[in-house]
Amino acid sequence: QVQLVESGGGLVQAGQSLRLSCAAPGSILNSNIVDWYRQAPGAQRELVARITVGGVTNYADSVKGRFTISRDRFKNTVDLQMNSLKPEDTAVYYCAVPLLGRGQGTQVTVSS
Repeated sequence: QVQLVESGGGLVQAGQSLRLSCAAPGSILNSNIVDWYRQAPGAQRELVARITVGGVTNYADSVKGRFTISRDRFKNTVDLQMNSLKPEDTAVYYCAVPLLGRGQGTQVTVSS
């Protein structure tokens, strides 16, 4: 298992933005699919965004047009830019590389 590390969470008001970042050892994030998913209390885990090795991105319908996943190959990071945040975006956000590992998560809280 590879340990990933998320950063950038926090408390914001509705309509504001946050940028989450995911880091991992070496070039793991450059050479694998990377997912961002979230889990709110009492809710099922939701895959929010995915980026493939080739840079193809996919988003949950609930965040399309508001969230952007991107990879920085020089920094070996994968970021999640979250704009126009809503209270229902409140959750713990995790980054993960399928079959290799995930992070401990970072809390995002959006107040109304």
